[in-house]
Amino acid sequence: MSTVANAAAEAHAVAGGEEILAEARRVLRMEAEAVAALAPRLGDPFLRAVDLIRSREGMVVLSGVGKSGLIARKVAATLTSTGTPAVFLHPVDGLHGDVGIANSGNVLVVLSRSGATEELNGLLAYAELRGMPVVAMVGDTASPLARQAAAVLDCGVAVEACPMDLAPTSSTTATLAMGDALAVVLLRRRGFRPADFASLHPGGSLGRRLTLRVCDVMVAEDYPAVREDATVRNVIVPLARMRGTVPVIDGANALVGVVTAGDVARLMEHTEDFLGLAVSTFMTRTPRIARPDELGAAALHRMEEHGVMALPVVGESGLEGIVHLHDLMRAGVV
Repeated sequence: MSTVANAAAEAHAVAGGEEILAEARRVLRMEAEAVAALAPRLGDPFLRAVDLIRSREGMVVLSGVGKSGLIARKVAATLTSTGTPAVFLHPVDGLHGDVGIANSGNVLVVLSRSGATEELNGLLAYAELRGMPVVAMVGDTASPLARQAAAVLDCGVAVEACPMDLAPTSSTTATLAMGDALAVVLLRRRGFRPADFASLHPGGSLGRRLTLRVCDVMVAEDYPAVREDATVRNVIVPLARMRGTVPVIDGANALVGVVTAGDVARLMEHTEDFLGLAVSTFMTRTPRIARPDELGAAALHRMEEHGVMALPVVGESGLEGIVHLHDLMRAGVV
């Protein structure tokens, strides 16, 4: 291929790439605008939905068909993981026996873009028969579903991101965001805490981040600590053993400071005869510390925030150990 032809092909590829990126950006902007448009619509219906769910002792039963059903599954999972027990029920499966999970103690949350999906009719009739209140998350607030609901959450969008305005795109994103808003508000209203979240996520890295305590990973035995009258010569070997941080204590085992490899390096830059100097002359007297019972994730955040690699662990008896960034990494907190 000639040089001219190569240049033309490259220019065509660049132009094509720019068109692709422009289309992707258009989709993202449209979906972001669809979500942002939900906020001004929140009002009494949203408050009624929250009150209905909080007032019932049973689970939240979510249902929907097609793409709405997929979003309903995600909302059910989010509610369950944040302290509001929820389950997904497909409306067709429900009419073939599974509807037995739903009763008057439940709230039925139905997701539908049109609000007129025929497959939902049998489930809605059952909910009315059993006295189960319905919360509708719909794109059409004048739809049959909305008219039957005790609370209507308007998830409608002006136009789908799909260029043919057919495939659910902006509408599913908006509905998912509304479900997240509902879950987070319920979380806050229930006083759900990180410890509660951890109890529901015991496995994997998330569980470790929310359950692992500093005392589980800190070096608590045979760790070097020095007194204020220790010299640089005395502290060099402990610094190597403890990967660059050595606590300084008084006679009562109270932490009075730390010596770091950085402290020694700065001393060496400005002092020729430094090996005999006492650590009290250059140590860091107000070090960041960790508590033995605090979450490892909290200690990690403090390290990142202040740019340190290790924290002395101080408890009721004074210095109890030291926790290093590498210890937290190995434990899976990062």
